[in-house]
Amino acid sequence: MPQLTCETIEGARVEIDVDPKKHGVGKTVLVVDDNAAIRKMIAAAYLSDGLKTCGEAENTKEGVELAKKIHPDIIALDLSMPVMNGMEAASELRKICPKTPIILFTLHGDGQAQTEVSKADVNVVLSKTTPLQQLIIIAHRLLGAPD
Repeated sequence: MPQLTCETIEGARVEIDVDPKKHGVGKTVLVVDDNAAIRKMIAAAYLSDGLKTCGEAENTKEGVELAKKIHPDIIALDLSMPVMNGMEAASELRKICPKTPIILFTLHGDGQAQTEVSKADVNVVLSKTTPLQQLIIIAHRLLGAPD
């Protein structure tokens, strides 16, 4: 059975067996969130879908550096973070990964965040209260996979 790897900016790795029938097999995701519990929960949702690699970063500077290293197929990014916010990071990530879908998470789904999305070239803005199964469905659509 194939294995997947989850990697942090520090280089720590975890490998687990995956079901090759899952939609995400062979894909790489980058999860950037300063809240470790939320970051792990989002990463676990992607990994349970069979992704090959999951990179995790606790701030946007680490996220940009890790994106250069792992070249993710999709990026999940928190809006409100230290060092630089998610909008600023999305612009930097877009330079590194111009075609990679970016999902921006926020606790505040206000109009300002929605307006700024088009400027940062983010694909989707989701509330952090969005069910994880919905996140997976949206990720598949952004990657062009069937639901």
